[in-house]
Amino acid sequence: MSTPVRSAAPISPSTLTTLSVVGSINLDITATASRLPSPGETVGGAVLRQQPGGKGANQAVAAARLSGRSRMVGAVGQDDAGRTLLDAMAGAGVDIQDIARVDAATGTALVLVDSDGENQIVVCPGANGSVSLEGVAFAEDEAVLCQLEVDQDVVLETARRTKGFFVLNAAPAAPIIPELLERCDLVIVNETEYALIPALKNAPLVAVTYGGDGSAIFVHGERVAEAPAVKVTDIANTIGAGDAFCAALVLALGSGLEHSHALAVANAVGADAVRDSSSQPALKSLEHYIEATRPSDAALSADATR
Repeated sequence: MSTPVRSAAPISPSTLTTLSVVGSINLDITATASRLPSPGETVGGAVLRQQPGGKGANQAVAAARLSGRSRMVGAVGQDDAGRTLLDAMAGAGVDIQDIARVDAATGTALVLVDSDGENQIVVCPGANGSVSLEGVAFAEDEAVLCQLEVDQDVVLETARRTKGFFVLNAAPAAPIIPELLERCDLVIVNETEYALIPALKNAPLVAVTYGGDGSAIFVHGERVAEAPAVKVTDIANTIGAGDAFCAALVLALGSGLEHSHALAVANAVGADAVRDSSSQPALKSLEHYIEATRPSDAALSADATR
C-alpha cells in the first residue's frame, strides 16, 4: 500500500498554536581560534567555552524566543550537563516536559570556530540515541519540526504521528527514507544538502538557503519564491543561524505570510543569529521581524505592474 502524500499548503494562522521540536540536545564545547587547523596541525591561543546546543534544542529555543512558546521532545543524560541544558531551555521558554533523562551521557558537540565564524564540528550523540516518542502526542494545531541528528526511524514515527504541519530540516545530509519524504509538508536544507539529496528535486515544498545569496522555495523542483540575504559584517558564530532560520520560517508561514515574505523574515532572523556568539542566540519577537521585512507599498505596486 502506498503512503498518502501530505498536503504542502501553507500552515493556517488560525490553526497553528505552537511549534514542537523533536530532535537532538547537546552540550557544545567550543574552541574559538584565529583559524581552523589543517589535519595534524595544532593551533594555539584559542578560547574555550561551553554552551547549550544541538540542532533540535537550538530550534526549540529560537522558536520560544520568537513566539514565546515551543515544546522540545528529546533526551539528555542523568549528568550535570543534562540538568544544565534542561535549565537553559526552560529559561528560554521551552516546554521541557517531554525531554527524557536516560542512563547515557548527554550528547556533546566538539566545535572549532575561526575568526570569520566558520566551523568544524564533531558530534558525540550520547543520550540523543535514546530519543523516544513514548507518551508523546501531537495535536492538530501543532507544527512539528525534526532534523536528522537523531535516529531516522524516530523522525519517521514523528511524521506518522503528526496531525498538523510536519517539517523536516534534512541536516546533516543523509539518504532519506522514502516514506519520510512523502510525509513532509516542508523540507528545509542548505544548498549543499539540496545537492546531496536528489529526491528533494521532486518534493512538494522545499526551502533552500544559499548563505550570502539568500534563500528560495521550490514546489516540485520549480523555484516559486526567493528573498535576498541580509548583509552581515560582524559575524560572531554561524552555528545556530540555520536552526534559527528553520524555526523562523515555520513560524512565519504559520502566521499566514506568503512565501517570499516568510523567507525574508527567516533571513533576517538568521542574520541576527550570526551576530551572536551563542548557538542559541538572543532574538527579537517574530512580530518585529515581520514588520521589519514587510514589503513597502511602492514595492507592492511595482510587483503588481510586472
